[in-house]
Amino acid sequence: MNNVRIITTALWLTTIPLLATAKNFAPSTPAATAPVSSSQPGSALEEKVVEHTLKNGMKLLLVERHTSPTVSAWIRFQVGSCDEKSDERGIAHLLEHMLFKGTTTLGTTDYAAEKPLLDKIEGTAQALIAERAKADKAEPARLTELEKQLKALEEAASKFVIKDEFFELYSRNGGVGYNAFTSRDGTTYLISLPSNKLELWAAIESDRMQNAVLREFYTERSVVMEERRRSYDADPESKLWETFLASSFLTHPYGQPTIGWMSDIEQLTRTKAEKFFHNYYGPHNAIVAIVGDIDAKAAIELVERYFGAIPPGSKPAPVTAVEPKQGGERRIELVAEAEPTIMMGFHKPAINAPDDYVFDVISMLLGQGRTSRLHKKLVIEQQLATDIGVFDAPGSRYPNLFLINANPRAPHAVAEVETSILAELERLKTEPVTARELQQILNKIEYEEARRMGTNGGLARNLTEYEAVAGTWRYMIEYRRKVAAITPADIQRVARTYFTRENRMVGFITTKGGAGK
Repeated sequence: MNNVRIITTALWLTTIPLLATAKNFAPSTPAATAPVSSSQPGSALEEKVVEHTLKNGMKLLLVERHTSPTVSAWIRFQVGSCDEKSDERGIAHLLEHMLFKGTTTLGTTDYAAEKPLLDKIEGTAQALIAERAKADKAEPARLTELEKQLKALEEAASKFVIKDEFFELYSRNGGVGYNAFTSRDGTTYLISLPSNKLELWAAIESDRMQNAVLREFYTERSVVMEERRRSYDADPESKLWETFLASSFLTHPYGQPTIGWMSDIEQLTRTKAEKFFHNYYGPHNAIVAIVGDIDAKAAIELVERYFGAIPPGSKPAPVTAVEPKQGGERRIELVAEAEPTIMMGFHKPAINAPDDYVFDVISMLLGQGRTSRLHKKLVIEQQLATDIGVFDAPGSRYPNLFLINANPRAPHAVAEVETSILAELERLKTEPVTARELQQILNKIEYEEARRMGTNGGLARNLTEYEAVAGTWRYMIEYRRKVAAITPADIQRVARTYFTRENRMVGFITTKGGAGK
């Protein structure tokens, strides 16, 4: 599959929240997603996937697998951080947190008594935000009083909160891997549970889709702000990554961090979040995959019963911003007390573009495993780097980046690593890839297809992701055939077209004093 773009990505990249794209993600979540003896590639998979669309627009994808009495259910909302307006940045990620807080019936002891306090909290918080926006003209006494009022109201409201009731309900009924993630392309909620508890899932998730209550909003916003400080502002590798993307996309929202800039998060309100939620987190924008020990017809009836009457909501407007063609190399340096690191990126097309398949082959050739060209050359032969990785980011729906990152091995510097990487890219332009290398790539695709499709959760994730970013889950069926048609000449053409100085971004960390240069 296209998601075989696994590559030996440096460990720090795996710590960056939501870096993974639909074409570069880890295997499915929970340990309890049932292993299956074999994959279902190509036509076999097409025969097994049952599609159904509710009248309100919810797309349902079902696969019966009766190897164990378990089921994985994934809901993919087709809204991510690239769909936010300028005054909403960070709101999709914050909503991911908030939608675990409960509904009008779950997560509260008495919503009727809680709601007036939530309304007072919102009015006080908005007044506080407005006062803080005055900067040096803000009245200190007014700020102090509003902060005091907000704290008192939040303490009063907290007495009605039942913490983690969603989680507890699922856990008591055998659910595992209850989680969510937000990316630039979308937001996903997932769970694996015994198949006889599927109705519990339908009841909980349909309730959340209709009746979510964003309680503890400003408390959770503070949690996200602390996450931002700890994971980005105080972490050199993450800071480089964030700056690298912002410098790579000057126009397109792919350059904006999913978590939002700190000033963005500070301006988010529950009112804005509720509007965003009610607009976009409805059935018309949802893709649901249910994989496991189910009867497809009965599962459709169940989903229709619980979700069918929910108002459809709407889809975000398409992103119309087009990133201008780069006119020259851009270089980003971050001076920090950290290990030297280098990143190199090139603008490339989105998923479904013919050249995107060629980039997948190049990724596997350069960065897939210990036998890949970059690992053999830089890590083993030259011993210039401790590790090296190849991947695409930060999304798939729109044109993105082909990226290489490496950590130099002392006493070597980033400049040496950069020179060696560029030499390997030049080799792609002048030296045809061998038939043996191409066959090895096809073999890896088959292996990864079997491995990643071998769990209920893995298949549910692939179905929802590809339906969302490629427009159809059938992308998976056609993938191997399209990769098999790629020739050495295609690889040379793509390398010559995209691996140019004008299209190149370079980012690196050096220690104070320039030791890493």
